[in-house]
Amino acid sequence: MNIGEIARRAGVSRSTVSYALSGKRPVSEDTRQKIQQVIDELGYQPNASARALANGRTNTIGLVFPPAGNHYTGMQLDFIGSVTEAAAAYDYDVLLSPSGADSDRSFQRLLGERRVDGAILMEIRLEDDRLDHLAAVDFPSVAIGRTANPQGSWWVGLDHTSLAAACVHHLADLGHRRIAFVNRPEQLLRAGYESAHRGLEGFTKAAAERGLTVRTYCCGDDAASGLACLERILHDDPATTALVTLNEAALGGLYRGLAAAGRHVPRDFSVTGVVASRWAETVTPQLTAADVPAEQMGRLAVELLVERLDHPGTPARHHLLAPPISLRASTAPAGTRPADPAPDFGPSTTS
Repeated sequence: MNIGEIARRAGVSRSTVSYALSGKRPVSEDTRQKIQQVIDELGYQPNASARALANGRTNTIGLVFPPAGNHYTGMQLDFIGSVTEAAAAYDYDVLLSPSGADSDRSFQRLLGERRVDGAILMEIRLEDDRLDHLAAVDFPSVAIGRTANPQGSWWVGLDHTSLAAACVHHLADLGHRRIAFVNRPEQLLRAGYESAHRGLEGFTKAAAERGLTVRTYCCGDDAASGLACLERILHDDPATTALVTLNEAALGGLYRGLAAAGRHVPRDFSVTGVVASRWAETVTPQLTAADVPAEQMGRLAVELLVERLDHPGTPARHHLLAPPISLRASTAPAGTRPADPAPDFGPSTTS
């Protein structure tokens, strides 16, 4: 089935059918309905490549995502799923491009061959050459995250600074005085990932305000790394009674490490952090956490990108989200359990 057959059955010219499909020129309502009736009867679906040539659009969004390791974390998969579902509601397909720099071949193909109408970028760095490149060539894009200077750009972000600080204040209000911070992997911190840096900033600032004794740790995105990190925490300062984490992938290992050390959650040790709700609810006891609204962030990013595509020249917009802490069962007042003697480590350190 092709445009010529539709034109013959509808009694109009091929160009009229083309204009009705592409919207490039006005077609009378009666003619448009006649063409649409034939299309519905025949079940015609225009070829994607032909449609792109006709209207200059591919109806495809690129999701640019640099994998941090050899697997995706649950939170990352939640973002990918939310973007795909939201895009489908606008009749867009999603093309996943695993690129970490503007020089990557995948990224260059995405732009050079115009495979997509616009792009959503995840895992943003404070200094991100991909966003700089897209802005330089005026390619429509939206970031999930924000750079060090996000003014004039389109993005949807989570306020990791205030959320990490809120976790610290929650624990301090419960009487905890020695707290650890479990961040993302060290290579991501070195690479400038904004969530790792802003979370660390919020944690250290809030801890200083409350006069707490703290230690900060980088941790791999897996349970085994979480277990090893918890062992380090208790080795470095056995008097630690709580931790804040940004690393949901390590959460199961952190819990196992506490159980192996004989620390009951939350009676002997409180755990909180910034984690997607469905992951916070998979551990026992369920995690008190600032729930990452992955579905909402993916939907908002798609909405902003579609707005950019449909209305070029619209002033840049953004959304900064700071969900409240959901109180579950993993935090409690600092207990009276006798703690092991704590060595004097001096000022807080970063591992």
